[in-house]
Amino acid sequence: MYGLLSTGLLAIMIASSGSQIEARRVTLDGVDPYRVREANFEGIRVILSYRGEEYSPAYICGISGAAFRISGPCSCAPSYGQALWPGELIKLLGYESEQVWLQGENVDPEERLQEVLARVKKEIRSGQPVLMFHVFTNYEWDVVCGFDEEKEELYGRGSYAGLEEYARAEQTHPLKSEESIPLMGAILIGEKTGQFDARAAEIAALKEAVLHAHGASGRCSATYGNLDDGLQCYDRWISSFRYFEPPGYQEHLGITLSSYLLAILQSTRRAASQFMLELAPKYPEVRVHLEMAAEHFARESEALESCLKLFPQRTQEELGDHDRCTRAAAYMRQARAMYELAINEIARALPKIDG
Repeated sequence: MYGLLSTGLLAIMIASSGSQIEARRVTLDGVDPYRVREANFEGIRVILSYRGEEYSPAYICGISGAAFRISGPCSCAPSYGQALWPGELIKLLGYESEQVWLQGENVDPEERLQEVLARVKKEIRSGQPVLMFHVFTNYEWDVVCGFDEEKEELYGRGSYAGLEEYARAEQTHPLKSEESIPLMGAILIGEKTGQFDARAAEIAALKEAVLHAHGASGRCSATYGNLDDGLQCYDRWISSFRYFEPPGYQEHLGITLSSYLLAILQSTRRAASQFMLELAPKYPEVRVHLEMAAEHFARESEALESCLKLFPQRTQEELGDHDRCTRAAAYMRQARAMYELAINEIARALPKIDG
């Protein structure tokens, strides 16, 4: 009897110990990778997809406005001056959310990070991925879907990290930021308590696209510094080839023709084309305009991709190659023309669907 009792207690102790060890490392399986290279909203789509929502990457990119934005020359442009903030998109889709910052009045960022990590790990243990800022990428919203407490690591997805296997990073990485960059912490997505008005969101996104293209948006990147939006941004990029002759233009192009910006723009414009094709059957009265816009956005994306391929290594030799830069300018002029044509088609469609 004593032997059986001891064996039973030992089994219970081993099982208990094993569960505690297992709980110190938790990873959610099957979290979708980013399908659009985009800094703010694709992570929301990834999380909601894990919850069972069936929004396409192009649709989320479209209703958030990210599909239509172009700002520069600073590489920070994709993270600022968006048509919506992440929390606004979450609310638009009918979900509650809470953003927990790592900074604020009388806040110790290191202590706050520990509080945030505790909440993030609790969410993951309950089966919910979480948005965190500046974990696997630089100054973008990433999806955290796993952790290892012993190694003090986080696991997850980003727009250019964790596309195959999960990315990993030190759990203190969100604090490793330049002083000028806010420590935005985490966004916890709650329950779905509201209804998503798809038509209103779609029309609002199309209106904002036209305003942004012409520098008339109330949510301009210019608010955040010396940035240009829409067609004016394209003009500023193209002008860099005219006004900066070798060797002086090399350093300038390193900012103006950022491969980071081009990669995001090429990806989001491809999503814009797909978004137009998703909307076309829903608005038969303007189907031809939306399909033409889709074609123009697709050609814009192709021109940007061609430009991006000219500078694969971002070396001084590449940036100093006058012929290469001349060809890049031609691709950028083509991209601008396609962008303007696409926006014009949207502008023609709006009065017919918005009363």
